[in-house]
This record gives sequence, C-alpha cells and structure tokens, in this order.
Amino acid sequence: MAAGTIADRYALEDRLGSGGMSTVYRATDEVLERTVAVKVLAEHLSDDEKFVARFRREALAVAKLVHPNIVQVYDTGVDGGRHFIVMEYVEGRSGAQLLQRQGKLDPATAVAIAADACAGLEYAHKQGIVHRDVKPGNLMVIGGPAAPGSGEKMTVKLADFGIARAAEQTRLTLVGSVVGTAAYLSPEQSRGDEATGVSDVYSLGVVTYQLLTGRLPYEGNSLAELAIRRENERPLPPSSYEPDVPEELSAAVLRALENDPADRYSSALELAAALRAGLEGIAPSSEAPTRALGAGSTAATRVVPREEERTPTAPARRREAARPAARPAPQPAQRRARRSAFSRILSAIGGILLIAAVAGIVAAAILLLTDAGTNTDAGQFISDNLDELITNIEDYIRQNTGG
Repeated sequence: MAAGTIADRYALEDRLGSGGMSTVYRATDEVLERTVAVKVLAEHLSDDEKFVARFRREALAVAKLVHPNIVQVYDTGVDGGRHFIVMEYVEGRSGAQLLQRQGKLDPATAVAIAADACAGLEYAHKQGIVHRDVKPGNLMVIGGPAAPGSGEKMTVKLADFGIARAAEQTRLTLVGSVVGTAAYLSPEQSRGDEATGVSDVYSLGVVTYQLLTGRLPYEGNSLAELAIRRENERPLPPSSYEPDVPEELSAAVLRALENDPADRYSSALELAAALRAGLEGIAPSSEAPTRALGAGSTAATRVVPREEERTPTAPARRREAARPAARPAPQPAQRRARRSAFSRILSAIGGILLIAAVAGIVAAAILLLTDAGTNTDAGQFISDNLDELITNIEDYIRQNTGG
C-alpha cells in the first residue's frame, strides 16, 4: 500500500471526521476518477476477527441499498491490516453540524429533513435492514440549510448503515451499555433487545424533537438514568418550547417517542405522513392517541368531526326512519290506575287464601275440641260463630277490591 493510498486505488485526502470506531477521509477513486469517502476502521476493531466478519457481511448487505436518501456503499476490503469501506461522497453538513451552528431549525425544514430520512429508512426496512443508530450525525444534509443562499434543493441521506449492527453484537462496551449515542436509542435497545424498524422510528422521533427545539426529550448522564426517566416521565411537547411549532406536529412527534413499540407508528412511512400532516395542522389519527403527558403538557389531540360530518347521511336517515317508533311513556294517571287494579287483584287473591286458611283452622279446631265428634257443645259454639266469621271476611274482600 502506497502512502496515503488504499488498495492501490483510493488516494486519501482530507480527514472528514473520526470517532471511536473509524476515521473518514475524502479520497479520489483513481480508477473511476470520482470523489469518494473512505471509512477506515479503528485498529482495535480490525484485530477482532468476529467483528470484522460481521462488519463485512453488513457492508455487503448495505451495498445493495440503492436509494436517493441513503449514502451509497461502493466497495469494501482490507489493505495492510486496515479494513475499509468506500462510500458515496456527500458534500453537505450533518444534522449534528446544523444543530451546532443554528441551535434549532424552523418546523418546515425539520419536517422536510425527517421526511427524507423516513423515505430512506422505509426502503431499507423493506430490504430487511435496520439502521440501529439513527442520530443527527448520521443524517447528511445537502443543500437547503446546509448551503444557505445557494438555492440548492435540500436532500437528506442516511449514513452508517451496517456498522452499528456489527458493533452492537460484539459487546464492545461494559455490561449494561449499548453501542451508539444513548439519547437516541429506543427503550428496547437500551434493554438489550433486538432492534427493529420501529426502533429506528423512535430514534428518528428523538432527532425530529431535537431539530424542532434544539434539545433532547430526555437527558441524563448514563443509559440507566435515561431509562429511568423514560419509564417515569413524559417529554414536554415541542410546542411548549417553541410556540411556532403546531400542536398537531408536537402530538405527531410525541407518538414516535412512546415507550411501547406497539404504540408508535408502525413504519417510517407512517411517521413521515403524520409529520407532514401535523405541520399542516392535522392531528394524528384518534386510533392511536398519545398518552397523557406530565405536568405543564398539553392534552393529546384528537380529530373532532366538522359539523357537516356529524350530519347523518341519506342512508343513515333512511335506516333511522325504518326503525319502529318507540311507544309513548305511560302518563302518571295511567300508572296509578294500573297499580290500583293490580293491588285489588292481589288483595282478592289474599282474601281467598285467608278464607281457605281460616276454614282449615276451624275444621281442625272442631276435631280437636270435640274429640272427633264427641264434644257437641264446643262444635255447636264454633258452628254458631262460623257464619259471622265468613261474613267479616267477605267484607274485607269487598273493601280491598272495590267490589
């Protein structure tokens, strides 16, 4: 390998950036005569054979992603013990650089950046590839706020597909930690669970929140502190920090930040649609409302039908007309008359039962007092008074039945 050249093809030039995992250079592809970006892995990673194998597999998979919102991977290999990836050179600024320079972006620009990133993620997810490390530093912005005054149309490209997965599986950090910037990791990634496309949706929700407000929804000094805050707090809506952010856009962003993946948007495409609608003042669908927020927050917004939408349609009116008319409720006098007749019937039945009971008692008394017919004086006494008792019972019945 000649000095400053990789694979006798890529002439290294300016260093574009560096981190714990790699260093990125601008370079010239001397075969195709074009400017490229070359990412050279750090030496300590190059010595890890398992990591290198995973890294190469991921690089080859990402090389198949061809989309205007994804940084294209051209080549990968090893030269002199250094593993490298050759990528499309993007002349612009990262989201992190824009935030550092401007603090925050206007809502329209923030939504445009997020929507472009959603398009790239949606494509990758359909190919079975999850980014796992969506953050401002991995969103490359071309034109727009990256080139003010140029009039160049803005395009956003996602960078660093693949390397995050390879690093995630090597457990490079201490137990309980995860590779990547902790503030942008989804709750399931923080727990060490497998990342999915919905995990990328959460991370992009954090990025969008930061683009709108210049701050993170949750802040902490460690992954554990962030996890505790996520479990016990709800972020304030972006509109509480920036009045020019529509409430509906705030609600759309907050839904992407739900702890439970099932409560977020099911795809990056759905997130993009919600952000665009929120910018236009259209609230998120009421089928997936945001949860109640903490003190000082606004209530979740739902769509309220317009007056004309609440008016029954012609088929609905026909269905209502076809229903049988409800019977009118009985008037108080009718109810009293019904109760009175019912009471008389019950009293009559009670009188009949009373007669039967008295007759039985009299018969039994006669048998007992006459020793089965031998005491004629007692029997004569009961017989003489029985007619009077029956007369009294008949009077009772007439008085209670109105007869």
